[in-house]
Amino acid sequence: MTGNHQTLALLLFSVFVAITLGITTWVSRHRHGSAEEFYAGGRLFSPMENGFAIAGDYMSAASFLGISGLIALFGYDGLLYSVGFLVAWLVVLFLVAELVRNCGRFTLADVVAARMSERPVRIAAGTSSVTVSVLYLVAQMVGAGSLVALLLGGTSEAAQTWTVIGVGALMVVYVSFGGMRATTWIQIVKAVLLMGGAIALTVLVLVRFHGDFDQLLRTAAERSGHGKSFLAPGLKYGGDWTARLDFISLGLALVLGTAGLPHILSRFYTVPTARAARRSVVWSIGLIGGFYLMTIVLGFGAAAIVGPDAVRGSNAAGNTAVPLLALDLGGGASSTGGTVLFAIVAAIAFATILAVVAGITLASSASVAHDLYASLRRRRAKPRGEVAVARVAAVGVGVVAIGLGLLARDLNVAFLVGLAFAVAASANLPVLLYSLFWRNFTTRGAVWSVYGGLVPALVLVVLSPVVSGRPGSLFPGVDLQCFPLDNPGLVSIPMGFLAGWLGTVTSTEAPDEARHAETEVRALTGAGAV
Repeated sequence: MTGNHQTLALLLFSVFVAITLGITTWVSRHRHGSAEEFYAGGRLFSPMENGFAIAGDYMSAASFLGISGLIALFGYDGLLYSVGFLVAWLVVLFLVAELVRNCGRFTLADVVAARMSERPVRIAAGTSSVTVSVLYLVAQMVGAGSLVALLLGGTSEAAQTWTVIGVGALMVVYVSFGGMRATTWIQIVKAVLLMGGAIALTVLVLVRFHGDFDQLLRTAAERSGHGKSFLAPGLKYGGDWTARLDFISLGLALVLGTAGLPHILSRFYTVPTARAARRSVVWSIGLIGGFYLMTIVLGFGAAAIVGPDAVRGSNAAGNTAVPLLALDLGGGASSTGGTVLFAIVAAIAFATILAVVAGITLASSASVAHDLYASLRRRRAKPRGEVAVARVAAVGVGVVAIGLGLLARDLNVAFLVGLAFAVAASANLPVLLYSLFWRNFTTRGAVWSVYGGLVPALVLVVLSPVVSGRPGSLFPGVDLQCFPLDNPGLVSIPMGFLAGWLGTVTSTEAPDEARHAETEVRALTGAGAV
């Protein structure tokens, strides 16, 4: 990129960072230090505000950079991510949004612990939530590194390293000083910017092809080098049975994983009522649905206008397809329009990363303080002490995410998010659904359900081609591979449900009928909800 690109994009980065730090500073002056304020923003947000914030939380770097890149490189097979992310919201709307808001206070563990022995359940659910959050954070860090590498010409690994460290430091500041209220407003600002940028690029792509979507697809197929097969299933997940099973595994993880993501579940506690939580999801579905439809246009637009070879040459995983598309749509690398549009898109993508990492860090620090720390102490921690622990936990989570982000810098961000979704669907979703809907569910069943999904998912990832055994792995010089699928969801999700059932039927603990009835009434009516 030219010096003009760098200067303008860095200027826009700086403006967004300054605005978000201003929001954080303003919120920190008006906080009163309570747990409800830090974890849930005082439950003062309207359904529309929370809907925008949910959309801002969900439309991550994986969506904006990763999905478009996968579509540009693999055509039809990349669409799975767009469809999976969107369909997942129907599961959230119909199964968990209102019930979770009624049954919990701040975290997933609150819902499960309502009718179980608190300590073992909170430790298990807290451990799982932190693991999922860190995996999700790694994807955002990789997106940040790819973006800045493109901005600086792709020559400086040191620049990528310092970018990842800088993003980690900013997210710790947002969470530690601003809590949920600052994080929510940052996500609302980011959602507006991202939707505006996506709409502008989509219109420009369609104008380039005179509104003829069929011509866009034909041109993308021609430039791909694969012809009609670019528009048919099988380019990435076709061929042998291993690839087809990987396709099914990824689809399961994407559709079921959203309902188990800690940072999405925590958003339902920022509104005053369950009805408001449901309306928030309706608002977010409209925004998210429109956005994922636009990623299809952007992905095929990048294939047709930039070309898969140029996308792959800039970043092997395809993470820079959208910024390169913006550069071309604006008039090319040497034009003023190209410089401005590239800088705006790069700044929006960077804003996307900062907002999402803030939400995930807050959810993981809440799990550490509210679930793990509070459970491991013999006496219940005071709210102010718990909030202080959450702020320290944000630093620890940031350090771990930075380290893993530097390690995984060459993987596609949408693919990394797929792994996080698989772990969430394996460990969090079974225990959540059992707790809400199974009358005989017991404490042992809850603990087994979490660990029975979490441990196999992590072990299978370690033993998969993602970590070792091929040139694109995290450790290409090592070969530990004995599990053929990239995504473990096909195996680990059923194992989570099976472990929960097995733990319950072998438990000597009698199900607490009274607590289940109380939880059921609260979940369905909101009576007694916080």
